[in-house]
Amino acid sequence: MEDILDVYHLPYDPNYPVVCMDESCKQMIGKIRNPMPCKPGQPVRIDDEYVRNGVAEIFVEVEPLAGKRHVSISERRTRKIGHGKSK
Repeated sequence: MEDILDVYHLPYDPNYPVVCMDESCKQMIGKIRNPMPCKPGQPVRIDDEYVRNGVAEIFVEVEPLAGKRHVSISERRTRKIGHGKSK
């Protein structure tokens, strides 16, 4: 791990860029009901039921020594079961 961290302390050289990449998927969820208003002395009541709105794929490319970054997010909706043509 220390060897990798040492790379970030090297002087910037445009002929040998240090590029880091990462990707992640995040579930997009939505509310079914609005929170119930609270009464004096009680916290707001929030329903834990939600609707699934697909997945977002997140791609990040960073060149830290040059101060550059690129972020790409693509949305992928969930497939609806029972719709469309079968193969």
